[in-house]
Amino acid sequence: MKHRSRGCAVAAWLLALAWVSFPALEARGATPLEDNRRITLGYIQLAYEVQSLVDPSLQPGGSSNVRPVWYAFAPHASQAGGQGMLGTDLALRIIRASRSWPCFSVSSCLDRAGISGDMRGSIQSLAQELILRGIPVDVATSLASLASALNWEQLGDPRVLFTTASRLVVVYSSAPAFWPLDKAEIIVRTFERTLHEGNLAIYSDIGGAGRSYIDWRSARGGSVTPEQVLAEFPLPGTSPVEAQSAYAYALAHAHDTPRPYQFSTLFPGMNWKSLLVAAFALYEKARLAPTPAERDALIAMGNNCIAWREQHDQAQPVFTPAAPRSDEVSRSALMQLLTPFLTTAFGTHPWDYSDFAYSRPDPDGNPLTAPPTEYNWGVFWDRWTGILYAFDGVYLTPSAVWAMPEPVEPPGSSN
Repeated sequence: MKHRSRGCAVAAWLLALAWVSFPALEARGATPLEDNRRITLGYIQLAYEVQSLVDPSLQPGGSSNVRPVWYAFAPHASQAGGQGMLGTDLALRIIRASRSWPCFSVSSCLDRAGISGDMRGSIQSLAQELILRGIPVDVATSLASLASALNWEQLGDPRVLFTTASRLVVVYSSAPAFWPLDKAEIIVRTFERTLHEGNLAIYSDIGGAGRSYIDWRSARGGSVTPEQVLAEFPLPGTSPVEAQSAYAYALAHAHDTPRPYQFSTLFPGMNWKSLLVAAFALYEKARLAPTPAERDALIAMGNNCIAWREQHDQAQPVFTPAAPRSDEVSRSALMQLLTPFLTTAFGTHPWDYSDFAYSRPDPDGNPLTAPPTEYNWGVFWDRWTGILYAFDGVYLTPSAVWAMPEPVEPPGSSN
């Protein structure tokens, strides 16, 4: 799974883009996977349009050696979310089948779901751990199958296996239902909704801002100065004064090590949507930079601005909603147990959250606990620093992201 090929035929997605427009989420009754497909395709289109600001030689379907803008990362993150949704679809298939006829062994459940290959052994290991803790066979198999779309190789570490099983039992016990299969479905639906809502929130906000900016810039003849962006780009909810403040700070500190990232300390009280305007101004400044080093530094600052808005204002309320649903388990607890398995292939550059965790000092200093289990993707700072780590890895091979992903197809789709 970690090294799964993510390449796609350029001609195929170019044809698909012919019918994709930004407000493609207005279709009634779309499933999470159908929305995810539209979002991934929309991000691919935006990736080329926004990257062309800093690399005018870039053509649709081509590759750029210039440091990628935030929008070049987005298709890969969206596709990874789609892979997670495939995992929920698989788990739900096991649950539905078990409602008609129960499974009496993990192998029979996996056979019925069509799960084969290397991942089968890891799923069996986690399912058996859950069974030992009193979880019914079909429920244990459905919950363990969620890892099939993630970095299931982490289950080879017995510390991760033990901690994950223990946490799953706690989450299972907390599910607001009586029957075991109902409890399992609540857990799976919670994960599916979390992925879907995050996908929609980020695309609507950051994707919408990108589309508005490209259209605004085009209407002005395709060439604007950073100063014009800061003063005139009409993005609702933003403040020119705040955008100018963030932009000026970014220019002054673009070459700092580490790159500025603690925006809550730097700009207390700011409406973080203003960072989007600052980012577009930074991309325009990067286009005019006298050296590649200056250009790359400004692009990275713009990326940090957008990513902060993305994670602080759009993703965080999804992971920790102000009013949790009564028919869900804790989203934060669910993300904590899944954090060790999170993975994204940024084109040809693979990223696993576990690599980030092992790159840092062991949080508890205890060799009996695996570092990836000591973080929680639902916690802002754990997620934010992990994303910055991913950015820095891709910056070493900037052309990697232009091996664009194939959008995840809903099961049975003819698209």
